[in-house]
Amino acid sequence: MPLPSPTVHPQAGHLPRWASAPLTLLEEGAQLPGKLFTLRLGLPAVVGFSPEWNRRLLTDLNTFRSAGSFSRVVPYLSGGIILTDTGHKERRHALNPPFSKRSLETLRARVRAALRAERLDSSFDALAWADRAVLRMLNAAFFDSDFDTRLLHAFLAPLRSPFPVPALPRPLLFARMDAALSRLARTRLTQGGDDLLTHLARWPGGVRETRISLAAGHDTTTHSLAWAVWHLAQHPAWFQADGLKPAIRETLRLYPPGWMGSRRLSQPLDLGAEVLPKGALALYSPYLSARDPDFWDAPDAFRPERWERPPPAWSYLPFGGGERLCLGIHLANLLLEEALLYLLESGSQLRALHGNPAPRPGVTLGPSGPLVVRLG
Repeated sequence: MPLPSPTVHPQAGHLPRWASAPLTLLEEGAQLPGKLFTLRLGLPAVVGFSPEWNRRLLTDLNTFRSAGSFSRVVPYLSGGIILTDTGHKERRHALNPPFSKRSLETLRARVRAALRAERLDSSFDALAWADRAVLRMLNAAFFDSDFDTRLLHAFLAPLRSPFPVPALPRPLLFARMDAALSRLARTRLTQGGDDLLTHLARWPGGVRETRISLAAGHDTTTHSLAWAVWHLAQHPAWFQADGLKPAIRETLRLYPPGWMGSRRLSQPLDLGAEVLPKGALALYSPYLSARDPDFWDAPDAFRPERWERPPPAWSYLPFGGGERLCLGIHLANLLLEEALLYLLESGSQLRALHGNPAPRPGVTLGPSGPLVVRLG
């Protein structure tokens, strides 16, 4: 028997549903028998969400290639280490050191100082605040707060819009961004520094990697921070120093920013029920995997206490997995921890007032917002 498939339009396939309500489409597919289902997205496509599928897709880099995946259609993410296949291991080895947990600790103080320059009212929209706070912290980590904040905001703003806005070409904006990055990189190379740009500028293509890293890191961290604040406001027992890390992990489980990952097949893939041709899309869903009731108790509930035990192997993938684990995993955790600690230092109580936390999938998975909370 062929693999199952969600309800499909006879002519348009799954594209209309993918454009309008992709999470509903995925959730319908997850209710079908097995843990693999097909989609018609203009190309043959298969979605899997079992630990076995995740491990296979994220470790067999010869069969499952990054070039030609969904990231290619978004200019912000099209290129650099994200889409590199040949020579990825060597390139990643060169870029890893400044993003290591130990190296990033040297930046914690300046990230903390930059965050405290962001005004915090007693009542505020957690989503809007997270956007501004993460922008400040990234500027501090990458550029020691020397980059033009207006240009940085203008560069990242289109990523917050629904498709097709993030996929539209912006040659003039990208040229301005690259020129500003190049000028600052030359200053770092001649005068020295210890921010992330200083390290990245030493490598061929380092300026481009910086631009892509900013695009990959801003909304992902912003949305995770906003959701973490919202959940902590509804679960005050976790709004304490020891509760922040498990709350972050639980937030990333429920709402992984990279809700869907994609690869292209370099060769035909025999799935038993059918054979996918070379060039087909192979998709994995951290969103579905982290809500699979076969591996998670009460999967839709916010329960940070579940992190007293290790997660099921290959079922928790907010930063991907294998050799292509997100380069910015330690940076993201540092920013999230610092932002939540700042809130905790600013008030002992956090309460949700009103908002719309419904997930809105785009380049990343974010809350619809606003998410208004009170800190006291």
